[in-house]
Amino acid sequence: MRNLTIVDHPLLKRDLSLLRDKNTRSEEFRVALKRLAALMVYEVTKDFRTISYKIDTPLESTEGHKIAEEVILVPVLRAGLGMVDAFLQFLPDAKVGHIGLYRDETTLKPVDYYAKFPANLSESAVIVVDPMLATGGSAVAAMRYLKEKRARNIRLACVVAAPAGVELMYKEHPDVHIFCAVLDRELNKNGYILPGLGDAGDRIFGTE
Repeated sequence: MRNLTIVDHPLLKRDLSLLRDKNTRSEEFRVALKRLAALMVYEVTKDFRTISYKIDTPLESTEGHKIAEEVILVPVLRAGLGMVDAFLQFLPDAKVGHIGLYRDETTLKPVDYYAKFPANLSESAVIVVDPMLATGGSAVAAMRYLKEKRARNIRLACVVAAPAGVELMYKEHPDVHIFCAVLDRELNKNGYILPGLGDAGDRIFGTE
């Protein structure tokens, strides 16, 4: 799939296994998710442009580099919050917006309840973070909101994706590149990813 990058690394596979395991406690789940997200940062930001500037080492002057674009992280509430700190660790100057979406369990359609973004989305690199890309409805809605705010350079970082979600994203937003740790087999009749890892938000926060 042209808009999909599957990030492959032994440490990532280890943490993905912990996330999948139904016996992993919420505390362990949060830690493993943060580690996994941190491993994904390198791939998600690999094509970021840098600009050079002069710095002085203790011995002489040399060339330094910094990220050219302003970066805005947008977690999809609630589950996306579990990935934000890992990205901020490597992008400490990033601004953070939020978009609140939940999936109606009957229709499987996204319902929005909150949205707040920094200004100047049009000139920024926007990274949307959400552990799961299942039906793709929430991701498509999030991209639509961001584009209405004039965001142009958007990428999506998730942990587990389903083919249906990736295909819908490519149909609706082919300009948005998706990064994930694994592309799972399918969705069940309730729209959950198989084999998946369950409801990421509930497992992060210990709710049902």
